[in-house]
Amino acid sequence: MPEGTCLMNILYFGDVVGRCGREALLRVLPDLRRRYEADLVVVCGENAAHGFGISAKQADEFLAGGVDVVTTGNHVWDQREILPYIDRQHRLLRPANFPPGTPGVGHVVVEVGRGRKALVIQVMGRLFMDPIDCPFRAVDEILSRHRLGVTVQAVVVDIHAEATSEKMALGHHCDGRVSLVVGGHSHVPTADARVLAGGTGYLTDAGMCGDYNSVIGMVPGPAVHRFTRKTPTERLSPAEGEATICGLLVRTDDQTGLARECWPVRVGGRLAPALPEGVLPLAAD
Repeated sequence: MPEGTCLMNILYFGDVVGRCGREALLRVLPDLRRRYEADLVVVCGENAAHGFGISAKQADEFLAGGVDVVTTGNHVWDQREILPYIDRQHRLLRPANFPPGTPGVGHVVVEVGRGRKALVIQVMGRLFMDPIDCPFRAVDEILSRHRLGVTVQAVVVDIHAEATSEKMALGHHCDGRVSLVVGGHSHVPTADARVLAGGTGYLTDAGMCGDYNSVIGMVPGPAVHRFTRKTPTERLSPAEGEATICGLLVRTDDQTGLARECWPVRVGGRLAPALPEGVLPLAAD
């Protein structure tokens, strides 16, 4: 590493599901942030409100608890109270490829200390999702107004999408132009955290912060009933056992804004722990 090189540490955590996910993340985040010397923390909060959307109070709790930017996805409007809130709190993002005139913003620049800035962009995929504008075009338009390593020292792109192919395609489309492309929405962490050829950190899906003794965070019984019976059942509700905190840590070079290293992070609950090499194990409770 060249003498004088300055590094930025970025933590990203996947979809927070229900009370157990919220409480577990907020409980361990101060220690995670300190241990990893994180400069930027981004969290997907779109399932925080009993599995469906996010409330203003929950968004405030994340921002007060050490989160710099909260992203969302297809459930962003499930809690209607969020409409006026998201218009005034620009650190809560909705997908940038929503139609013009939609409340809120799809990207934000935040200060991360020592005079540095980071750009966070949120988009939603189109395959197997609701009809929506092109996420690739939306990212390109935003990047045309910012220069990685010059006007901002890091760029994080969050893509909320069903198809792994669409998320991978966006990763390669952005390779060399952003610090990190990270996917969400499936609630199941993938095993492909890496740095792409052009220097962009990448992970297809960060997984969720929630109880994995579940069906993507929801109590199994009603979810299984929907598949096996195809008849009406009770509303899905989040499982409330011990949560696993799932995400990743990316280390970037301030001079270029590109990633040097990219590691998965998993703490607590039922999944095997994953922590960057050399970092002491961290208990979730």
